Amino acid sequence: MAPPNDPANAIHTSPKLIKNDTVFDLADGKLSVHNVPLLSEVPATVTFRSFSSVVKSSTAPPELFDRAKSLSHNGGFLGFSQRSPSDRLTTSIGKFTGRDFLSIFRFKTWWSTQWVGTSGSDIQSETQWIMLDVPEIRSYAAVIPIIDGGFRSALQPGADGHLLLCAESGSTAVKASALGAIAYVHVSDDPYALMRDAYTAVRCHLGTFRLLEEKAPPPLLNKFGWCTWDAFYLTVEPAGIWHGVKEFAAGGLHPRFLIIDDGWQSINVDGQDPHEDAKNLVLGGTQMTARLHRFEECGKFRKYRAGSMEGAEAPSFDPKKPKMLINKAIELEMAEKAKDKAMQAGAADLSELEFEIEKLKKELEDMYGDEKGSSENGCSGKKEETGMKAFTEDLRSNFKGLDDIYVWHALAGAWGGVRPGATHLKAKIVPCKLSPGLDGTMSDLAVVKIVEGSIGLVDPDQAEDFYDSMHSYLANAGITGVKVDVIHTLEYVSEDYGGRVALAKAYYKGLSKSLKKNFNGTGLISSMQQCNDFFFLGTEQISMGRVGDDFWFQDPNGDPMGVYWLQGVHMIHCAYNSMWMGQFIQPDWDMFQSDHCCAKFHAGSRAICGGPVYVSDSLGGHDFDLLKKLVFQDGTIPKCTHFALPTRDCLFKNPLFDSKSILKIWNFNKYGGVIGAFNCQGAGWDPKEQRIRGYSECYKPLTASVHVSNLKWDQKAEAASLGEAEEYAVYLTEGEKIVLTTPESDPIVVTLQPSTFEIFSFVPIKKIGNDAKFAPIGLTGMFNSGGTIQGLVYNEAVAKIEVKGEGTFLAYSSIAPKKSYVNGDEVLFQWSGDGKLQVSIPWYQECGGISNLTFVY
Repeated sequence: MAPPNDPANAIHTSPKLIKNDTVFDLADGKLSVHNVPLLSEVPATVTFRSFSSVVKSSTAPPELFDRAKSLSHNGGFLGFSQRSPSDRLTTSIGKFTGRDFLSIFRFKTWWSTQWVGTSGSDIQSETQWIMLDVPEIRSYAAVIPIIDGGFRSALQPGADGHLLLCAESGSTAVKASALGAIAYVHVSDDPYALMRDAYTAVRCHLGTFRLLEEKAPPPLLNKFGWCTWDAFYLTVEPAGIWHGVKEFAAGGLHPRFLIIDDGWQSINVDGQDPHEDAKNLVLGGTQMTARLHRFEECGKFRKYRAGSMEGAEAPSFDPKKPKMLINKAIELEMAEKAKDKAMQAGAADLSELEFEIEKLKKELEDMYGDEKGSSENGCSGKKEETGMKAFTEDLRSNFKGLDDIYVWHALAGAWGGVRPGATHLKAKIVPCKLSPGLDGTMSDLAVVKIVEGSIGLVDPDQAEDFYDSMHSYLANAGITGVKVDVIHTLEYVSEDYGGRVALAKAYYKGLSKSLKKNFNGTGLISSMQQCNDFFFLGTEQISMGRVGDDFWFQDPNGDPMGVYWLQGVHMIHCAYNSMWMGQFIQPDWDMFQSDHCCAKFHAGSRAICGGPVYVSDSLGGHDFDLLKKLVFQDGTIPKCTHFALPTRDCLFKNPLFDSKSILKIWNFNKYGGVIGAFNCQGAGWDPKEQRIRGYSECYKPLTASVHVSNLKWDQKAEAASLGEAEEYAVYLTEGEKIVLTTPESDPIVVTLQPSTFEIFSFVPIKKIGNDAKFAPIGLTGMFNSGGTIQGLVYNEAVAKIEVKGEGTFLAYSSIAPKKSYVNGDEVLFQWSGDGKLQVSIPWYQECGGISNLTFVY
């Protein structure tokens, strides 16, 4: 199947007739498009050059370059100069006021999110791109900071409506006074085509990355999986993983992939025995100053013996222990914070707090007990294979269908990099230096810890050896991919390595080569990577990555309502980041926990996001009824065929705290379209406090309106004909009702409570036989009912449907059929006067869960 935005399957509008080679004009201090001023008071030091005058040739595939050239009149490059060379150059590129914009900015080093406003002064620090609404010509214009030589750029707010462009090298040894193509501008009458075409042009210019459409899709895309992070944090070990996978299987769900998150590596801290693993680590944060001291797994996994989890002699395991350890570690963390607070307040006597801390440390150590792996005592007669390889082999032999096992690692190896002298590689402790552009970002424990401990950086000349040493060992141990995290630490340590662009190129080249050699070119999930350096320099091979911040089950700052409002924030991150990240990588909406109070809210979004579905459930913490609305019993999912994007009427709105806007996202199934409406109101970015906080006054019921025109059928060739229907049957998943609509109908209106949603499946109605109107909806037991339909053929008075899954199949039928068949056998059906036609479908194991359904009229 072609990737979701394959150029061969996309539809493009013909270019407008233009004068010269561009629709842009920079004259008299104004940057205009089609004679409409976008920016005024543009300094004389700012330049504009058309795409065709800059990009004479490209290493991109010919079809991509041809596409870019056919639209070249719609784009061009901004540059600027200043008198003195510097490693950090900033200029205004003009001002705008009174014009709606959508933007993406970094709110942490690693994570970015949506922001809207009406002036250049409204944007946030480290803005990665901005889209301007240009209603005068019914179009949209984008300004995208890019790479130029050794410099990367971002947008910053200026005074009095000015938009600032800041270019930085990350090294005082890399300076310039002029940059000729440091930002790209593009215009289109379609906001989705705007993003696709703009990044296609940048790809043809830079030649340092590939678009998603050029790369093979990752193997996890249409599968269900489990990640160990929230279940164990750093206490993860083989017995816990084994029992976790076993619980899913016992509940009727079979994970097709497993991610062993942070906690499996051999790490220790400076001053500790260089050959010993750090002990008793539990919470994220405690490991952030530790460094990798060997590429193999830590003792917990190294001691695993083949077959030790099978049979009557399998060791006992207390499923409550991980949570007990986590809760005790939280007590210790709170006591340490209380001590820090007392010290800052000038307290003279800290003995009571110190006593409490030591007591809690001892209790935690006692709870951990002997760190001999609970799976160490293998059964007699078993072969004496040990370690990660033995563990992965046992997992696969006992849990059928577990196709992929990934492990976590940081881009630099561990959070604190690699310990100098511990491996064959040249590693050096490098102090961290943060860019001034990050001053406006949110306070972050990870940044504090990394700056505190510095990074053990492997020499970039050995980046290829570094990644191959890790990955070849893992691949031999049965690991099929990696989740690479903490990616944007590179910008902290680039001073002595030629700057952030040169350092990134070296590391990403090594990572890409290893990915191709060891993990089939696709076995990698990128995370903590949401900055343009990564996308422009790191996605030559990587084809999947996170588009949101972490799933937070509660507010780390203590707001009790955060357990609710943080979930809506997560969805906004994912939906709007997909506008640009989806051009480079398959968007991954991250894991969630199925027993969380907002689990259903998350599940609704994952059902139609177009990516994999995975959870981080604790042992015993599963809602299998909920998960079975997302996942087939064979561990695959009814995945949409595109990646979800915000509807056009949401682009310049604030669905988080304007008290009126609902997030709506659209996607396609094979035989219909789908729109999800989510009430995410109640929290968001506070520019003054520089953090995401609750806006409780916005956490209230809201009305949403949905129309078939919200679906962008023309964004995928296979979907184009679906947009030509005269009438649609619309199924409301939560309302459990069918509504008939046409392109001329009024919108469908629903009221959504806070942290709730509705999914609307739009299916073209087909006239069959003499009198019948018919539209297949799918299995109503799944959130994405339309995704269960695998095939559809109409033949005179007969409708034939291939359906995957089991349960109640629903269709709209204006009249009752004469007969219905499932897998060749005539079966009873239910038909009601409101057009609901229902048939019970079994799981047809012999055909991979797919049943053939026939209605005769």
